[in-house]
Amino acid sequence: MADIDNTPTDQKPSEPDSLETLEDQESTPTSQPAVSTETSNPSSETPTPPTDNKPDEKKLNRLTKLRQRLNIPLLSFGLIIVVALGIILISFLQTRKAITTSHPETQSLSQSTLNQLANSDTTVGSSQSILNVQSSAVFAGQVLVRQNLEVAGNLQIGGTIALNNLTVSGTSQLSQLTVNKDLAVAGNTAIQGSTTIAKSLQVSGNGTFGGPLSAPQIITSSLQLNGDLTLTHHIDIGGATPSRSSGSALGSGGSVSVGGSDTAGSVSINTGSGPAAGCFATINFTSQYNSTPYVQVTPIGSAAGGLSYYVNRSTTSFSICDASAPPAGSSFGFDYFVVD
Repeated sequence: MADIDNTPTDQKPSEPDSLETLEDQESTPTSQPAVSTETSNPSSETPTPPTDNKPDEKKLNRLTKLRQRLNIPLLSFGLIIVVALGIILISFLQTRKAITTSHPETQSLSQSTLNQLANSDTTVGSSQSILNVQSSAVFAGQVLVRQNLEVAGNLQIGGTIALNNLTVSGTSQLSQLTVNKDLAVAGNTAIQGSTTIAKSLQVSGNGTFGGPLSAPQIITSSLQLNGDLTLTHHIDIGGATPSRSSGSALGSGGSVSVGGSDTAGSVSINTGSGPAAGCFATINFTSQYNSTPYVQVTPIGSAAGGLSYYVNRSTTSFSICDASAPPAGSSFGFDYFVVD
């Protein structure tokens, strides 16, 4: 009894789902004729129809069209990937170049490099590199920094520091400061403790002192006191000695001498023969007063006190005079004090 094939012979062959299915079907031989048997009459055999080659040609045509359709998207997709990779590569190179230009390269020291630095003059890195020293560094010799030196933390110097110029923008705390040359302070200066100045102190502007001012000697061209002046010691009057000119009250062969300054001093008078009433001497100030000063004359001894003396004064000089004729061949002395 022959095998029964229930597959209808007039059914169209199904389209392949993929390229691999088509290739498998293409490689499978199709020369085998299909056997068909009538199910209504199993005892009779039906002759096999001749094989037709048209389905194989259709399959080949479909396979060719499918390959053509697949090649165009694949080529387009590959081109897109190549262009995208090129753009990404160009962007990466430009970004790397910008980073290298803006940020210097960081370079660390190895132990071999440190050994080279210790024994020879070795250049490490370039001008665009940053040298990182992770641990403490001790330099036995001199260290030269050709450009700026920036210290992020505290700077401690155990020895002497020599600087041509020092610019401090913030607050400075100095336990001891020695200035061998000039010190120029443009702004205000507040000194909390005592200040010792070994040489002269020159103040061009006003000077204000909140407490006592102690100095062995103060030399000033002008001194103005808005309060009382308290002196606990002597007043020493200095200055150039003024000149003098003789008057008629000295008589023939008389003399006069002056000792002191414009402010205070003494006048010694020796009369000669035939003195007359008038002035003994005129004291000429070395510096003219701004207005007519106050002149106080004090006679020395009873001889001078018995005279009828008086004073003439001006901004340039003062005179010691006698209203009556003084005795001849006598000596007299007068002290003077002049204030403006």
